[in-house]
Amino acid sequence: MFELSQLRCFVAAAEELHFGRAAQRLNMTQSPLSRQIQLLERILDVTLLERTSRQVSLTPAGRVFLIEARRIIRLAESAALSTRRVAKGDAGRLAIGFTAVSGYHLVPQIVAQARAALPNIELELREMVTGEQVDALLTGLIDIGFVRPPIERQEFTTIRVQQQSFVAALPAGDPRQAKAVLELSDFDGKPLIMYARQGAGYFHQMLARLFGDAGVNPLFVQHVTQIHSMLGLVHAGLAAAIVPESAQGLGMSDVQFRRLNTNPEKPVELHMAWMTNNSNPALPAMRNLCAEAAAAA
Repeated sequence: MFELSQLRCFVAAAEELHFGRAAQRLNMTQSPLSRQIQLLERILDVTLLERTSRQVSLTPAGRVFLIEARRIIRLAESAALSTRRVAKGDAGRLAIGFTAVSGYHLVPQIVAQARAALPNIELELREMVTGEQVDALLTGLIDIGFVRPPIERQEFTTIRVQQQSFVAALPAGDPRQAKAVLELSDFDGKPLIMYARQGAGYFHQMLARLFGDAGVNPLFVQHVTQIHSMLGLVHAGLAAAIVPESAQGLGMSDVQFRRLNTNPEKPVELHMAWMTNNSNPALPAMRNLCAEAAAAA
């Protein structure tokens, strides 16, 4: 089988149609260049170049092979470049898991910044609840997870990347819209759409704790897992709901948002997690980008 060095010698001679200029272009002497082309012709069992004392010209077979030789050289150079990029972390494939709320602002921000800063890294995005992300990280299905705390796994490295306040989502005609800031007591004995214990456990437990500490007992009229479903029910006039402030970006009509006073002020946390021993070369650069995007979202 021929070698790339032989192809490069042939391409240079075919383009220059002069052995001296071709050798100079490749920083070699004329004799080795000529031997490489002769070896190539012997391997292919065809004559690629017609040589006379006056000129060098391509044979019909040489014209066809020149096209293929250029393509092979480009592919080889592209493969080498891609391999170096992957090794440096500038290219490759990386999977990110995220909760539904993260998909409102954070994930679009990550995609936009990655396309600009790391265009050679292919992103795979997977919407998952936190428990699913933990399993996906352990099995290597995803490289980075945006999860709700606490995540108590020695195999993971985690950092907090976001803190958010709660806001009250009020249906049309709700008299509480007259207030700029609501208290938890404003929901005592009032209809409220609540998070389901299964599938939205993080928010269910947090609100139950906040209401319990405040001695407030809302009337839970429905339990759902997804915030967009919750806001849809608010839009329908079923009851009010309490959602993370980022949910305001969903722009649901006939739903008014009011700041909710809680202690702590920003109880909703989002953490970024990854396997500490993950050897994906693209991970460090993407991890830094994700942290920046989370801070800006």
